Amino acid sequence: MDSGDNAFLLVSAALVVLMTPGLGLFYGGLGRRKNVVNNLMACIVCMGTCGVLWLAFGYSLSFSGDTFGIIGTFSDAFLTKMTTDTLSPYTTTVPSLTFVAFQMTFAMITPAIITGSVSGRMRFGAIASFCALWSLFVYYPLAHMSWGHGGLLAESLGSIDFAGGNVVHISSGISGLVLCLIVGRRRGYDATAYRIHNIPFVALGMALLWFGWYGFNVGSAGAADGLASHVFMTTSISTAGALLSWIFVDLIRKRKPSLISGCTGVVAGLVAITPAAGYVSVWAALIIGITAGPICYYAIMIVKKSLKFDDALDAFGCHGVGGIWGGIMTGVFCSPAINAAAGKGLIFGEFKQLGQQVASIVISIVIAAVGTLICAAIIRIFTPLRVETREELIGLDISQHGENAYPSFTGLD
Repeated sequence: MDSGDNAFLLVSAALVVLMTPGLGLFYGGLGRRKNVVNNLMACIVCMGTCGVLWLAFGYSLSFSGDTFGIIGTFSDAFLTKMTTDTLSPYTTTVPSLTFVAFQMTFAMITPAIITGSVSGRMRFGAIASFCALWSLFVYYPLAHMSWGHGGLLAESLGSIDFAGGNVVHISSGISGLVLCLIVGRRRGYDATAYRIHNIPFVALGMALLWFGWYGFNVGSAGAADGLASHVFMTTSISTAGALLSWIFVDLIRKRKPSLISGCTGVVAGLVAITPAAGYVSVWAALIIGITAGPICYYAIMIVKKSLKFDDALDAFGCHGVGGIWGGIMTGVFCSPAINAAAGKGLIFGEFKQLGQQVASIVISIVIAAVGTLICAAIIRIFTPLRVETREELIGLDISQHGENAYPSFTGLD
């Protein structure tokens, strides 16, 4: 065991833990005043539910054994075979429990991303149950296929996903889109002005996400080495590029730069670099970030409004579209000179890796969409997905949790 690598990965795991409540603040600020508690609670409950599931069988199904390249086995259920001295087969310089803890934080935040798509209209019990089922039907198979030994996408297909383009962002973004279509639009969606209720919350949530994302991406290097330093820089530069490009596009369209634009651009840049962070050069990361800003902006501001689907807090527009773009750009700019696990990208004259990336993205989209349909169908057997009209009108904070984030507020909502 290397104590430096172990400390590095434990700190990285702690940073990623911070991202889920940070996401709750980001969503809470973007949403309506009467739903901020619900937005926060939907994210926080994923930490408990998905943490327990990860111990019970999530880690085992993702990283232990292999079944047809699609999912693992139950050989490490409840981690009964692990001791403090057991080394991880995935990062041989740290204990298995450290790797389990690090990957657990990914399993917590991924379903939390989906909750933003159905903000303001889905029953809390239904969304909590959905996140648990979705982890089983979508997250664990994709984690195994992309990162597990024998996985279909990584070892059979040859695709690469450094920190979760397919596993985290495409899966949650596509599932968010499908789920918001199933649940339906918020009442009065076409007639009501949905104003962002707390911009400082959004900025605080963005700051926590950006800070935590260094654990997310840099920790995926698995060791405190030169690759980790490289990933820190690619993550930073892509994010900076997307931040500026998003503000620039917003400035052209609206003549005024907004803080919300900057915060959303940050998330778009972080998402887009996630699959590529350990495979592309720093200059390529800048291109990925600069291009991700306008692409995600277009998806949110133009495509969503044209098609009139109610992805309330833009999980699809930011995570789904950004993840797809980042996965494609990985196949364009990746280089084995940076990471031997990567092939040569399209810019270096080879098409193979790009083709593998596109194929893995298509497979991930299908798994996420079908898995979401299955989960929603199962939950509907036991409870309605959507709150009643009165509950939606008074707000999910009161109707679902009996709490009011701003009890002294007496104005119109």
